[in-house]
Amino acid sequence: MGAGPVRPVRTPASAPVSLPGAARVAAIDCGTNSLRLLVADADPAAGRLADVDRRMEIVRLGQGVDSTGRLAPAALERTLGVLSGYARIIGDLSAEAVRMVATSATRDAANAADFVRGVKGVLGLEPEVLSGTEEAYLSFLGATAEFGTTAEFGATAGSGTPRGDGPYLVVDIGGGSTEFVVGDAQATRARGAAGVSAVSVDIGCVRLTERHLRSDPPRPAEVSAAAADIAAALDLVAVSIPVAAARSLVGLAGSVTTVAGLALGLAGYDSARIHHSIVPVDQVTVQTRRLLSQTRAERAALGVMHPGRADVIAGGAMVLEAIMRRFGFAEVLASEHDILDGIAWTLAAGGPR
Repeated sequence: MGAGPVRPVRTPASAPVSLPGAARVAAIDCGTNSLRLLVADADPAAGRLADVDRRMEIVRLGQGVDSTGRLAPAALERTLGVLSGYARIIGDLSAEAVRMVATSATRDAANAADFVRGVKGVLGLEPEVLSGTEEAYLSFLGATAEFGTTAEFGATAGSGTPRGDGPYLVVDIGGGSTEFVVGDAQATRARGAAGVSAVSVDIGCVRLTERHLRSDPPRPAEVSAAAADIAAALDLVAVSIPVAAARSLVGLAGSVTTVAGLALGLAGYDSARIHHSIVPVDQVTVQTRRLLSQTRAERAALGVMHPGRADVIAGGAMVLEAIMRRFGFAEVLASEHDILDGIAWTLAAGGPR
């Protein structure tokens, strides 16, 4: 895997954060749509996770899984090819510990074992196929670890009002599923997964697009069908976790950050400006309607749009808008820190206890 020692570590997803010393760690998140890498230096004393290398590639591992129940050979090849590049980066940067997790697509696929064997051949360790609850906890941990260390949430597209410690509803809109988790940042750091309530539902941007949003642009009947799926999933969320207890909404992943970039009027994707920007619900509605009215080519031409996200972004925006309207959130805080950061914190915590 290149220069430098690599020590694979498997850490329980529910492990609380208690960092004994500085360490360089590598986290890999394989979702339905993207494969992402974070190599970071964790400083427990400062409570800081400093990026050394953070990158994302659209591999669409979950392409067709909703209809076939299997990972496609071409999707596996794409994913393992990108993973090989990540392995070289991890070795070159001398990460002391590595953890890879896999989410919705590999939970759903009948041939998940093919994926696991391929990953082991590239990395020398097996990926951890997370449950929706484990995925939600790690997302919450990554999104809120820095809360309480900054006085204000930074550049805004909305009010810019300083926030307290929650409770928060953290929503991670993925390709195959969306994770919802309610908790308080400080209580979660102290108690781990016992400090949160979480649920995962099958309304991801890829899944909704493949099921319903097939025309270019989507037809009204397709949009209505997707909206019905989302509404049914939110009914489940409402009876599964105490959403009403949350004072603030934090949104994670590319659908949310892309909508935030559009709301900010950015000419190109700027993670520093997007991170902790605040987007009012009315602006989310404006951007969702805009994306649903555009063709794939028109969406791809938007400066903030990743080339691999243009065909599925409208579905993700629909999920975000529906969450805000259903649960009464006037604004969403967009976070660039998510499950990758949560994985990294569990590595820095020193492994299983």
